[in-house]
Amino acid sequence: MPLRIGYVREHFSSPLLRFAEEDGEKTFTLVECPSGTGQLISRLTNDEIDVAIALTDPLITGIANGSKAYKLVGSFVSTPLNWAVITGTKSKFNSIEDLKETTIGISRYGSGSYTMAYVMALQQGWPTDGLKFQVNNDVRGLIDSVNDGSTSAFMWEWFTTKPFVDAGEARFIGSVPTPWPSWLIAAHPDRAQSMDIGAFLNGLTKFVNDFNSEDSRATKNVPFIESKFGYRKEDVEAWLKTVSYPQNCSEIPTKVISDTLSVLEKAGVISRPETGFDVGSFVNKDVVRLT
Repeated sequence: MPLRIGYVREHFSSPLLRFAEEDGEKTFTLVECPSGTGQLISRLTNDEIDVAIALTDPLITGIANGSKAYKLVGSFVSTPLNWAVITGTKSKFNSIEDLKETTIGISRYGSGSYTMAYVMALQQGWPTDGLKFQVNNDVRGLIDSVNDGSTSAFMWEWFTTKPFVDAGEARFIGSVPTPWPSWLIAAHPDRAQSMDIGAFLNGLTKFVNDFNSEDSRATKNVPFIESKFGYRKEDVEAWLKTVSYPQNCSEIPTKVISDTLSVLEKAGVISRPETGFDVGSFVNKDVVRLT
């Protein structure tokens, strides 16, 4: 039975989409999760997918908070994610500082939009125990919420939301880059056999390295992303200057996990056990190598 790979259909997923086109979905099938990492984690938990390519911070938060639904098995994007802070076209909010003690829109509890709100609060020096949220499921619901006034702002990846801003549906008022590499790969420890995951990661590494190459960046990446996502050429070129992928998807730097845990603990999203965190317990050692 082919592996069920959960993903978010964004420009970051371009190497995965190329892999799927060439593989012909013989060894894996793609399951789109438009609501983001919170939905990916939910589907892993509910046996709807076997593998998730998802944001680093919610994945690590889930394991730190006791989830047994998955372990980390690989790396996908090695650069930070630039989270835009977005408000309504006619709202009274003009800067991040204006958002203190307001209701922030999120896609789901446990999502990247949720954990990054804590990081933003930490950077601003706000108390993290008083943050207020409203769940709005996806980017469309989030945009509606900042325009109808039920939320003050929301956080989403910069280039994904730029077309909405360009169309006059929302406004940028700031950005908060992640203090960690942005995407990891997780898999259910029981359902997905390590041999199958290993083969998938090896194949993905080939397409990631091709996408990440200077030649592909100069030739085929821009038209591929334009055709798949409808982004403007200049936006794609700008994004490509900010993003990098790992040389080997089957490796995770130990520092990525430990540093992320440290920031998440300071933000109040997780609590360190008395004995400290065991980084090795976050990964499936049959599949991934900690470096």
